[in-house]
Amino acid sequence: MFRWFVNLMNDIKIRNKLLLAFFGVTMLPLLLVGGYLTFEMRTMAFDNAVEQASINVDRVRKRTEEVIGVSQDISYRLSNDARLKKLAVSQYESIYNVVEAYRDYTDIREYLRLYTEIANIRLYTDNSTLLNNWELINPTPAIRESDWYQTAQRYDSMIGWEYIEDERDRRKYLSLIRKIKLEGSSKTGVLVINVNSSKLTSILNQESFDTMIVDDQNNIIASNRPQRAGKKLLDFAFDTKLLGLGSGSYEADVDGEPSKIVIEELRPEQSRNGLRVISVFAIDSIVKEPNRVIKLSLTVIAVSVVLAFLLIFSFSSLFSRRLLHLSRHINRVGTGDFDATLQIDGKDEIALLARQFNSMVRSIHDLMVEVQESNEQNSLLEQKQNDIRFKMLASQINPHFLFNALEAIRMEAHMKGQKEIARVVRLLGKMMRSNLEIGRSKIPLKQELDMVGCYLDIQQFRYEERLKYQFILDPGIESLTMPPLIVQPLVENAVIHGLDNMMEGAVVTVNIKQEKDHAVFTITDNGAGITPDRLEQIRNTLEIREEQEGARIGLRNVHDRLKLSYGDAYGLNIESRLNEGTVIMFRIPMEDTNL
Repeated sequence: MFRWFVNLMNDIKIRNKLLLAFFGVTMLPLLLVGGYLTFEMRTMAFDNAVEQASINVDRVRKRTEEVIGVSQDISYRLSNDARLKKLAVSQYESIYNVVEAYRDYTDIREYLRLYTEIANIRLYTDNSTLLNNWELINPTPAIRESDWYQTAQRYDSMIGWEYIEDERDRRKYLSLIRKIKLEGSSKTGVLVINVNSSKLTSILNQESFDTMIVDDQNNIIASNRPQRAGKKLLDFAFDTKLLGLGSGSYEADVDGEPSKIVIEELRPEQSRNGLRVISVFAIDSIVKEPNRVIKLSLTVIAVSVVLAFLLIFSFSSLFSRRLLHLSRHINRVGTGDFDATLQIDGKDEIALLARQFNSMVRSIHDLMVEVQESNEQNSLLEQKQNDIRFKMLASQINPHFLFNALEAIRMEAHMKGQKEIARVVRLLGKMMRSNLEIGRSKIPLKQELDMVGCYLDIQQFRYEERLKYQFILDPGIESLTMPPLIVQPLVENAVIHGLDNMMEGAVVTVNIKQEKDHAVFTITDNGAGITPDRLEQIRNTLEIREEQEGARIGLRNVHDRLKLSYGDAYGLNIESRLNEGTVIMFRIPMEDTNL
């Protein structure tokens, strides 16, 4: 980009360069500063609104805590009031005695007279001799079955805050509910203290944002929007993902408008549940004025950008034809046309670039022809070498195994007579026939596993109960193709070394599973294992490029063939611990399967 700009400036007069530099230096700061200030203005207005809402919510929480704190204080007093408990559990002989007892106990009426934060106080207790005076009440079956009453019975000393209906005026209040023990009796009572709703509403009416007090059941106990009091949050399209959230600041849609929600939890001491103060304000209402300023600023910036663009366009049109001609020629070369010659008049940097480009294209063309001829020769030579090496490596395996198989048949025939010889000979013939018929570079995995199975059956014939084996194969992977005689040498190695110094026998496991775009082969035995020094020596032998006389045929053969077939990233990975067995693992790509 810088080079293009330098070439652009070279054909412009000094006066025009200065004018262009002046407008460029002026426009860039204008765009940056204007954009930054408008963005910061909007962010500042929004942050101030959120901060103010948080302060308001905290203030509402504290004042609400003061109001309901009166109910808590009264509940503590009444729960320890011996006169009230005696009044509740006494058995009265006549209505006159009940009236006299009520007349003597005036504490509840005094609390209602002294504290405007309280709307009503009532104690539910089972005492058939009492009269219902809206202070002491025998609970009806409906009250007993209500959720709040049953919940209160489960908590001995914890306070609950519920939004329930008062039996007297049939209005819902935020109520303190507490179970108390009655002295001198095994009975209990449920104390209910209604918080004055007008007190809570008066607190919220001082707030400018939409603010409400909500219980843990999402009931709106009080709100500075009268139409919302007594409803649930979901009744006015409150985002459900915010229903269970605690204190914090969130963004969501409320009544279909993107809004900011500030939540502050209020959980009084020794309460089993609590309240939340929620403040909601529409984002558009906060950023309305900043948005107006932003639109005006963007208009000014857009006009400035258009003017600057027209100015730059008028200068760039003087030399755009030459650059366009150069660009078209580069595209032709990019498509492989190296015979075209670029012709650009002039003595400036663009003309010099055109001449150098023509020289470079000619050099690239000559070099590509030379490299292509060299690559064709190298590829042909490498292909012939790989074919020869494949045949040599594959031919090393069969005589080694054939000798062992025939030796096993001879020993078994000598020791047991003629039993099972026919079956072993048939398996050996099947393996020899499969080896002779292999004429392709790759065979199906099923064919390879059939050969391995024949080998293991022959070895079981030799070792009887001392050898056990199992195949673990992912379903559907049998159609994978691979080079022949890869798994069998590894299984042979596992059988031979698995039975070393293992009188109790060996277990060989062949596990083949698909992992993404590769098939992973794992051959495991429980033999004597390999010492760390010997294991390191084997690994080094596998990685030596040149074959050494006396090197291990099977492992080196398989390792080299995997690398020749799939690349240097592939090959054998051997892990072993002394007296714990050996694990040989390799992987091949899945591109040759029709899964």
